[in-house]
Amino acid sequence: MSAERIRSASKRSDQPSRGRADLTRLRLIKDAEIARTAPPELRDLPDDFWAGSELVIPVAKRAISLRVDADVLEWFRNLGPRYQTRMNAVLRSYMTRAPKPRRPATRRSRKGAA
Repeated sequence: MSAERIRSASKRSDQPSRGRADLTRLRLIKDAEIARTAPPELRDLPDDFWAGSELVIPVAKRAISLRVDADVLEWFRNLGPRYQTRMNAVLRSYMTRAPKPRRPATRRSRKGAA
């Protein structure tokens, strides 16, 4: 990628675009540039690293009020921006691995059992 293209691409916006990637700019980046700028923890991944990966389509989120322990909240916040997204990922991970919940008994069935 030429230096002029990089400069013009970076001038477009220094601000994140709310999760929307600049695909035109990304397609211009060569594999060697990606490898050179990759964080150390992502370098030298085994060829089969993504073999078990699964595409996750984002779903609409709903704003709620949730009470959590102060130390739990502080721990997630100390991880940096998007801590709520990480909290959601932890909950989703638990949800996908936990056994399916049984349907709770209805009021009518509880009264009849007593």
